Amino acid sequence: MTDSYQAIYDAVRLSIRGGDIGGAVERVMRENFQVSHHFDVIRQEFMSAAMEMQRPSVVFKPSFTKDGNQWMCILGDLPTGVVGHGDTPAKAAEMFDTVWWKGDGK
Repeated sequence: MTDSYQAIYDAVRLSIRGGDIGGAVERVMRENFQVSHHFDVIRQEFMSAAMEMQRPSVVFKPSFTKDGNQWMCILGDLPTGVVGHGDTPAKAAEMFDTVWWKGDGK
């Protein structure tokens, strides 16, 4: 066994004396691993993904076209629809979201 496994093995073996193997393993895992940190990271990543999924440029699925050297993100038609533009599709989608939330079509 490697050194880290040996330390955990010894700690679990000493904790099993009461007969609660599940509790012993859980206690040793909590003492030796920073599991709560990983839960926090997963929670933050989930929240970021959930926020991205709520963006107007994701929910309403506008079309993307390239006009010269600019990308356009369009929902509806050019004169009356919501339009965002930028050097990349991502920047066009960001501008689309901004225009959507401002509600002024500019």
